[in-house]
Amino acid sequence: MQPNRSHFRCGVPRVACFATLVAALTLVGCATHADRLREVRTQFYEGRVETAAATLDRHLKRLQRKEDDVLKLDLAVIDLAAGRPRDAERTLREVRDRFDFLEQKDVAEMALSVATDDTQLSYPGEDYEKVLIRVFLSLSNLMHDGGDAAAYALQVSEKQQAIIQAGGSRPDENPKLAYKMVALGPYLHAALAEENPMENDLTRRCREVVCSWQPGFRDGIDDLHRAVYGRHSAPGCGALYVFALVGKGPHKEEVAEVPTQMAMLIADRIISHNSKHNLTPTLAPVKVPAIVAAANRVKSVQVLAGSASGRTATITDVTAMAIAQHEAVYPQIIGRAVARRAAKKAALYAAKDAMDVNPWVALAVDAGGVVWEAAESADTRCWGLLPDEIQVLRLELPVGEQRISLEACDSRGPMGPRYEHTVAIQDGRNTYLLANFPDGQLVGEILSSSR
Repeated sequence: MQPNRSHFRCGVPRVACFATLVAALTLVGCATHADRLREVRTQFYEGRVETAAATLDRHLKRLQRKEDDVLKLDLAVIDLAAGRPRDAERTLREVRDRFDFLEQKDVAEMALSVATDDTQLSYPGEDYEKVLIRVFLSLSNLMHDGGDAAAYALQVSEKQQAIIQAGGSRPDENPKLAYKMVALGPYLHAALAEENPMENDLTRRCREVVCSWQPGFRDGIDDLHRAVYGRHSAPGCGALYVFALVGKGPHKEEVAEVPTQMAMLIADRIISHNSKHNLTPTLAPVKVPAIVAAANRVKSVQVLAGSASGRTATITDVTAMAIAQHEAVYPQIIGRAVARRAAKKAALYAAKDAMDVNPWVALAVDAGGVVWEAAESADTRCWGLLPDEIQVLRLELPVGEQRISLEACDSRGPMGPRYEHTVAIQDGRNTYLLANFPDGQLVGEILSSSR
């Protein structure tokens, strides 16, 4: 039996045009957020802070608004490293509020993402990013004012609890119950409360929470012991807190979920064998984001202050946090990808069923469907300039000006140049330093609350 040529003439061009259009859109959108982030990370880690800021500014002017928020997070890190903590705080507060708003679902966006991919959704932030925004708000505020630092620190714990509760009430349906609580919020709250003798109980409770949430924190027990006995520092002394952003943090890359792709291909053949029409074959890989950990040599920062010295200790492992949370919700990510593929196959099957499809048109529909599925991209948007770890060291120092030296260390010892900064220590008060060491070299400048 010869194919109906009238169907061939009217059906193929339409489907071919559809396939060509999808292919063109695929080529236009081939540059992913991961590609753009790679350039910014390279510039920042090489110490070209203002160049990285200019690159981000260029992207913010040219790109669609669905990437604005996450680009602003990186801009906040750059502003902080460049000595502009007020600007960093302003930007972080804007993105925090925007992420809170985006927790509401947009039905139209959700429908569009089913027809395309998750990159069409407004980016609401990963759970670890929402928590770390509050951490960086507190650190930024400490570096210029300090008046809101305690409130931001309190938000760290509140946001974590809200995220976990929003995951569901049933333990078997809430993967976020596996999230590890971040101890940096109560740690900052305790440090600020410790200056006030009237808040000894609050200081002790916060120190107990730190020990409970992060029992491996090196200085946790000593901090708790000091809180129990209500002693901020010896007479004529104050405390210096050195916060170090150590190592290069995680980012996202697109990967193919091969086992899922193979399972869908087998399902395609089974359904096609028992159906009136063939399903579009699963040839394009199922694409999902993966958290990529950087290879970091720097392990800590050595601090010298007269006769006092020490090395920073990890209070928050950012990379481990990102990976653990991604693994917890990974089945949901796969579920969305599979549901999207199923919806596309159902749409193509319905199109075949609605037409008197001959083999040539069916082949053209399948070709268009393969291109449609191949046009999918994994959502690689992420906060790309986070550190690998946030570390801290507390030193008790005599009142007056103190010359502080910072030096990055690897597993064997100091590995880079020594950087110096002068701070003013006040009796019974805290002074805070913040420095960014993605590698052996300091990026940007050392920030001090005593400025």
